[in-house]
Amino acid sequence: MRERTDSAPPRARGWLTDIGLAGHPPGLSVLFFAELWERFSYYGMRALLVLFMITPVAEGGLGRSAAEAALVYGNYAMAVYLLAIPGGLAADTLLGARRAVLIGGAVIAAGHFTLAIADPAAFYLGLALVALGTGLFKPSISALVGALYGPQDTRRDAGFSLFYMGINIGGFLAPLVTGFLAQSPAMKGWLAAQGLDPLQSWHWGFAAAGAGMVIGLAIFIMFDKARGSAEGPVSMLAKPTAEAARQTLVTLFLATLGTLGLMGLIVLSDRPGFEPLRWAYVLVPAAVAVWFGVSPKEEPRRYGAMAILLIGSILFWAIFEQAGVTIALFADQLTRSEVGGWAFPSAWFQSLNPLFVILLAPVFAALWMRLGDRQPSSPVKFGLALALLALSFLLMVPAALLTAEGRISPLWLVGLFFLQTSGELLLSPVGLSTMTQLAPRRAVGFVLGIWFLGFALGSKLAGVLGSTFTATDAEALAWSFAWQAGVAALAALAFFALTPSIKRLMGGVR
Repeated sequence: MRERTDSAPPRARGWLTDIGLAGHPPGLSVLFFAELWERFSYYGMRALLVLFMITPVAEGGLGRSAAEAALVYGNYAMAVYLLAIPGGLAADTLLGARRAVLIGGAVIAAGHFTLAIADPAAFYLGLALVALGTGLFKPSISALVGALYGPQDTRRDAGFSLFYMGINIGGFLAPLVTGFLAQSPAMKGWLAAQGLDPLQSWHWGFAAAGAGMVIGLAIFIMFDKARGSAEGPVSMLAKPTAEAARQTLVTLFLATLGTLGLMGLIVLSDRPGFEPLRWAYVLVPAAVAVWFGVSPKEEPRRYGAMAILLIGSILFWAIFEQAGVTIALFADQLTRSEVGGWAFPSAWFQSLNPLFVILLAPVFAALWMRLGDRQPSSPVKFGLALALLALSFLLMVPAALLTAEGRISPLWLVGLFFLQTSGELLLSPVGLSTMTQLAPRRAVGFVLGIWFLGFALGSKLAGVLGSTFTATDAEALAWSFAWQAGVAALAALAFFALTPSIKRLMGGVR
């Protein structure tokens, strides 16, 4: 089947395809809703993960220390995104994007329902299944969004911003639902009244995450049936021939083997004496950027630009993704989780970031649409994102010092998430959009897998940084926030200074 990349694919029959999003291709609305529910499942589980692990066994948790839970969180989040490299390559070469989304979504749902089983072995098996499924799902659905737009379509960044809003509607609803099911005294009381064990409320939260993934798959399948054919926005990426699949099977095997080897080295870096391996997270992409950046050919130079953007992504997510570790623990142990005398689950703080995305994404999308060719380049947007991230952790320095006097106002976390979300909207959807433009058409899924490597390594570093969290030493906590703000600020300055060089490597891509 031929590949479709035009900005106005033929309309399909069915109510899902009639939903337009601000003048964008109709296929965007379908992918918007499918990804909404997949992210509901992911963030619903993520909101509970560290809190469940540190809860004592007598209260239904795993009884891990905060340091142990942070490292497990970092390794899990790393695996979720690192597996997007072989997952994206498998979609490009063997499965096709549509089939990869369907298989990946089914495995994700199985993982969440496995987490619903009250058994430590089932907990780790469930994490493994979610990571495997997400590796197939994430790069493929992002590739499908990119394929809705032509190479020079100025609606591209706006389209990814709207897609990102769909992600965060799911992310906003998920902690509210799963947090209530897992932590609420009302839920525990209801379980007891039904003759069920209230200590198992955590697993009801995990089950709700699985239900969200099932809904997302149902929407995706309904749309495909509504089309009445295999052609169109959900199946727009070309299917490889049998001969091409055989030729690339070795490549896929080597990519998978290399990914597993990399995961092994990253996990090894947690062991005493092997911590210096973590420097490779940034030094290796830097070496790749130099190696490809000096090439006389345009395609290798574009890979060099991707490597530089990857470094910015790794540093950004290393601080940002502490929302699931350091900030989750800060909210649970050091912040007043009440409003007007009404107490709420600490997991609900995880809804602030997606709430701000929902509110701000249309603003950013409208801004990029209005500016058109006059909007800042991608490297400048990355620099601005890192600057806002630095401000967010700088804000937490006085907040940490105030914890010496007791639990602090939740407004400090509101300010943190507002600044971080503004930065996120300058980096994440823009990065996705830029990667789909820089990627050769034959390797869009693979390149998006590389982009998710930034999430993987950043999330791993977030777990490492989160393992040093302390609720009993306000000055040490404040210093941790301060030096991380300094790292983000230096990275922002580097992007501003290197913008002309990065733009040359990008070869006309904004």
